[in-house]
Order: sequence, then structure tokens, then C-alpha cells
Amino acid sequence: MKRLKRILPFTAEHDDFRAMVADFVDNEVAPQHEKWEKEKMVPREAWEKAGSLGMICPNFPEQYGGSGTDFLYNLIVIEELARVGATGLFLSLHGDVIAPYILHHASEEQKQAWLPDVIAGKKILAIAMTEPNAGSDLAGIQSTAIDKGDHYLLNGSKTFISNGYLSDLVITVAKTDTAKGMNGISLLMVERGMEGFERGRKLEKIGLHAQDTAELFFTDVKVPKKNLIGKEGYGFRYLMSELATERLVLAASNIRTAEAVLDMTIDYVKTRKAFGKSVGKFQNTQFALADMHTEQCAARVFLDQVVMEYMAGKKVTVEASQVKLLCSEMLKNHVDRCLQFFGGFGYMTEYPIARAYLDARVQTIYAGTSEIMREIIAGKGLGL
Repeated sequence: MKRLKRILPFTAEHDDFRAMVADFVDNEVAPQHEKWEKEKMVPREAWEKAGSLGMICPNFPEQYGGSGTDFLYNLIVIEELARVGATGLFLSLHGDVIAPYILHHASEEQKQAWLPDVIAGKKILAIAMTEPNAGSDLAGIQSTAIDKGDHYLLNGSKTFISNGYLSDLVITVAKTDTAKGMNGISLLMVERGMEGFERGRKLEKIGLHAQDTAELFFTDVKVPKKNLIGKEGYGFRYLMSELATERLVLAASNIRTAEAVLDMTIDYVKTRKAFGKSVGKFQNTQFALADMHTEQCAARVFLDQVVMEYMAGKKVTVEASQVKLLCSEMLKNHVDRCLQFFGGFGYMTEYPIARAYLDARVQTIYAGTSEIMREIIAGKGLGL
């Protein structure tokens, strides 16, 4: 398929890295993914292998185990996993979304203690924000962390936590001062094995079956003061400062997934026969696929432009919200339209198109719903 030349400044070194990542994904991830979906978890060995190849936090400083590269290396990992629909190995959540909280807001002692194993894939990260009665509205969280001198006493529960079951380090959002609202929220690192920290069931989802998602429970967990990330009461502003990155990496995954879905659909309609000719020869098919291809080209250029601005250090709060809204809604729409061309086969979960359809549904929900994205765009972008 003819696609526009990327505007991102990929070099020969980037191309070599992509080839290495693609080899790992094609030979060690894609063939195992169906098994991982049945087990509802990706084995730790896959995380550690990815870490040994430099696929986790490649843009982090070498002193913590990273490669000190640019963000394009991170983007390559996201794109190659999305290319094969490998939704279970959620490296971008671990390395691009959660690890930056440590890099940007933790003390040097904390960075030295946590980041090397995080980057090596030996310790898996989760972030615990969502609660049964609080999602996008963080002011509504009920988890509390009461100051007890040398430690906080943490109580509460979280739900829909990605990497929740496998995680070794969980950045937990709790209120250290219930009277201060948003200014009373802090981030605490809860570690596997802390007394009172328990995991509930692996949650049953309609898609993303290989990605472990769990409930977390905290009952009088003694979290040492040294596990407070940044300043007490600064949790909300830390969360807001990193959300643009999360939305950008999800948009990158969404557009690459949409491209892969379109590729598999074009291959299918070329060979599938109906009324004596291939389905791809019908005008309805051609027009639908042409529209999707055009929309994807436009979305790709927009995404790459925002990536360049992000890499240049510009604030992209609105732009990341726009591109996340655009790409997630586009993916949901395109995979639905593409599935139609597969007929009954598209409804069978053994086919990649059906799994892509199920996996796509959550994309407009997490990291901020499409409605929240529109609120941000209208308020911060349009001044409404």
C-alpha cells in the first residue's frame, strides 16, 4: 500500500533498531500471543527479554539503565507491537507512561533504587488511579494515606488496573489530606509484598485478554515515607504533567493498529470471492477502503507533527488530546467497517480482525474518555 513518507527524522540507527524490534515481535511475541490471551497474562520472561534488548525506556539516561536515545526509539517499539496486535505486552504503559513519574518526580535515591530493574523488565510497573467510584474525576478518590510519622497508613481500593496482577511497583494515588481536595493528593510507591496490599481477581474484559487487569486492595498498608514520590500534596499536578505523554503514545498505537487492520482487510478482499469476482472489485469496497486510507494518512501526519513538537519540549496538552481523540475514534470506526468485509468470518474470535475489533473498543475510554478529550480541547484549545 502506498503511504506518505514519514516527516519524523528516522535515521539508519533507528531503522536498525526497528528491524531488531520487529524480529523480536514477529518471532517471540506474535506466535505466543494467542496462548497469552488464554492465560490472561504475559509471562515475565517476555518482559525481561524486551528489557535485555533495550526496548523499555530507551530514551532514559544511561545511568539508570536506559540508552539515552531520543523518543523515536520508544515510538518504534509502540508501532511494532501495534503492527501485530500485541496488546498484552503493555511496554508503553510501563515504560512511556508510568516510568516517567519516577524519572521526573522521584528523588535520586528512588531513581537508583527503582529504575534499573524497571528498565531491565525485572520489575513491572502499574499506576493505581481509578476506583470503583472515581475515574476521570480524581477529586472523587477515596483512598487515604494518613501520616503516622515515619510512614503513611494506606487504605482504599482500586480497579481496572493494567499490569495490576504482575506489577511489582504500584504508583498509588491517595489523599494525604482529605481537606485540601486536589491539593491533598499524593503519589506513593507501593511494593509487592507489603503487608495489607492484596490483589483481587483478574478482571474479565471483552478485549485485551492478554493484558492482565486487576483489582487492588490496601488495608492498613504501611508505606515508608521514603516511598513518597515528589512532594506531599503535589500528586494531582504530577499526574496532569504526564497525561499528555500517555495520550500521545496511545494515539501512536491506535494509528498503527488501524493501518495494520486496513492492510489485512485489503489482503482479504483481494482473495475473497462473491458473485464471481473478488470483494475488492466492488465499488462499495473500494470507496470504503479509499476513505479509510485517506483518513489514516491525514491522522498519521497530524500524529507525527505532534510527536515532533513533543520531542522539541513544547507543551502539547491540547494537541495530545486532539490526536488521541482522533486516532482512537478512527480506530474504533475503521476496525468496525473493516470487519464487515470479512462477513461471518469476521465474527469469529480466531480471526485477527475480530480480536482487533474487541481490543479497539477500550481505546476511546482509557487515558481519558473521548468526552474528556473534547472538554480539554474546548476549554484549553478554544477558550470556551
